[in-house]
Amino acid sequence: MDMVKLSRREFLTYSGIMGSGLILGCNTTEQAQSKIAQNAINSGLAKSDRLNLFVAIQADGTVEIVSHRVEMGQGSKTGIPQIVAEELEADWQKVKVIQGLGNKAYGNQNTDGSTSIRLFFEKLREMGASARMMLEQAAAQYWQVPIEAVYAKENYIINKNTQAKLAYGDLAELASKQVVPDIKSLKFKAPEQYRLIGKPVPIVDLKEMTMGKANYGVDKTLPNMLIASIERCPVLHGKVSSFNAEKALAVPGVVKVIEMPATRDVVSFFPLAGVAVLATNTWAAMQGRKLLEIQWDLGEKQHINSDQEFETYKNNLNQKPIFVAKKGDVKNGFLSAKTLVEARYKTPYLVHAPMEPPMATAWFHDGICEIWACVQDPQSTMNSAAAMMNLPADMFVVEPTLLGGAFGRKSKPDFSNEAVFLAHKTQQPVKVVWSREDDIQQGYYHAGALENIKAGIDDKGNITTWHQQTVYPTIASTFNNDKHTPQDFELSLGFGDLAYDFDHVLMEKAEAKAPVRIGWMRSVCNIQHAFALNCFLDEIAHKINKPTAEVMLKALGADRNVNHKEEFGFSFTNYSEKLERHPYSTKRYREVLQHLIKQTPIDQTLPNNQGWGIAVHRSFVSYIAVASKVSVVNNKLSVDEIHCVVDCGLAINPDRIKAQMEGAMIFGLSIALMGKIDIKAGQVVQSNFHDYPVTRMPQAPNITVHLLNPTENVPSGVGEPGVPPVAPSICNAIFAATGQRYRDLPLNQYLTV
Repeated sequence: MDMVKLSRREFLTYSGIMGSGLILGCNTTEQAQSKIAQNAINSGLAKSDRLNLFVAIQADGTVEIVSHRVEMGQGSKTGIPQIVAEELEADWQKVKVIQGLGNKAYGNQNTDGSTSIRLFFEKLREMGASARMMLEQAAAQYWQVPIEAVYAKENYIINKNTQAKLAYGDLAELASKQVVPDIKSLKFKAPEQYRLIGKPVPIVDLKEMTMGKANYGVDKTLPNMLIASIERCPVLHGKVSSFNAEKALAVPGVVKVIEMPATRDVVSFFPLAGVAVLATNTWAAMQGRKLLEIQWDLGEKQHINSDQEFETYKNNLNQKPIFVAKKGDVKNGFLSAKTLVEARYKTPYLVHAPMEPPMATAWFHDGICEIWACVQDPQSTMNSAAAMMNLPADMFVVEPTLLGGAFGRKSKPDFSNEAVFLAHKTQQPVKVVWSREDDIQQGYYHAGALENIKAGIDDKGNITTWHQQTVYPTIASTFNNDKHTPQDFELSLGFGDLAYDFDHVLMEKAEAKAPVRIGWMRSVCNIQHAFALNCFLDEIAHKINKPTAEVMLKALGADRNVNHKEEFGFSFTNYSEKLERHPYSTKRYREVLQHLIKQTPIDQTLPNNQGWGIAVHRSFVSYIAVASKVSVVNNKLSVDEIHCVVDCGLAINPDRIKAQMEGAMIFGLSIALMGKIDIKAGQVVQSNFHDYPVTRMPQAPNITVHLLNPTENVPSGVGEPGVPPVAPSICNAIFAATGQRYRDLPLNQYLTV
């Protein structure tokens, strides 16, 4: 990087650091930006002397640090500034965290895929270390001493010789005149010097959240704002034939009724067809919506039934399998096997059901459109709005609110596009409010899946041959109408990235057309793949009368880093990480399972109808092992305990990691016990928590989280990898307790939960 002189407003600028795509600053004199985009940047650090895109230091010593990712309970709004503040040697009590607006200068802002820390750890450290070094240079210049004679500590630069101190606020002006250090010259803290990284720092919005003062998507209010409630076509790609709004307009407070545009052939994140009722208050909008008289053209998908779709998936898998990858000779492997085991597993369609349904407000004024919404990706929100309205992306200024849960639903900004469309139509601020019924029946869905596995076992109890097949609608169908089979990036989520060392392996997939919008959900395709894999290994263990853990550990083979391209010919995407940085390590896989065995009494003698079950899985480049203890009495299932061991590399905030694992256990429990979306006549049957329940407090078990090697390896994903092992561990525990094997989820089909 070239050395450059800086003005005060360019202090701590980092222009053009690529790698992960993060630009650690924005040199406003050298990097062309529109006036609109610049306004968006400035408003990110409101009422402060903005020094760069990420950091501002005030005269009173306040250090403002921008979090360019959004907060939905996972803790990124705390973890990101923790890393910057650590290397900056900032006093955490003087740190003020600012939510970043949507802007491409930040690089990737999609708070999805458990990426916020693992993608940006090094770049955030560089930003903090560079800022610290410039402050040290300024102090050294002031005292006329070499830079080696000063050091930073908790918002001060200290003179080693005299112990004199200069506050960061006092140094900011002089520091702004220093040259930007070359990246290679930066000095980073050793782990033993960390004051913030690795510490359980409370989340920054905790007080506001607990006191009801935090702002979520529904909380935005503006003068002259209209509230919109939308009746959407109940069948995907259906459309409005006609409607009568007379009764709706007669409701006091209802101002307008507007037809939404027809659903596009490629649904992407565009609005669904429907009719919007706009009113001066939420109640009037909802009541007016109930009185709409709409005639629908339900289209071709009105005859779809999810049960029939699963039959089609099964037939396609049996009759028209498509090759994915292989190793060895499966046909001859099965011929030489002593014992054969095979099973089919089914996971249903699922929906996210966050506690806060989608909410968005839009307002066109002064040549821009401002959007306030509970979105996971403000840049995608900008780009989607631009594509819908055929306007420049930098015309849209997106301010993400706090998200009351998301789980992937709010990475899809169709609901903010609805607000943009209606705000443009009315030329007034419009807030679109989704009900719980809207959320359940009009969302994006986790695809229902079937998976067949067959194994051959030799006379010594070794698994030698493995044939696995999977089928489900691909998320690619949401963006490309021609995509009807699982894609490699989805098969990389627990299917093609097989950890176990078998002599002969064949992997296949099949076609499955999507009946609804398919969208990312927490841990995505790992849900079905980990369920089938771990349940099947448990079945093998009982078939050959060996402990499940012993079978898993033996099947892992020697400790090694697996290259799935070389071993199976499978194009493993590794969560967009290079294998050099995040190798696929069977050693770490083995260690989380061994630690689980050590920490959990899975071998204890239990009364009848009680049992332990285990599962282990690698996802989002983290390794998770789970043990569940259940009781089944009079056909009633109780999950009594769940233990989780997580190896996610360097633990930035152990408290947040434990909280995320606890949340993942509850989320996985909901999937295992009750999660199911049915589709009949092209329409989603479920509508609210009475028929799509989530885990309630009386159902929640005692949860224990163990962090393994929290100071080793680079950080990896946390938000999602806890989910996949939960359901199989519970099903395996039920078998241990009762001898009954359940291969189809959810379990409330068979047991009272």
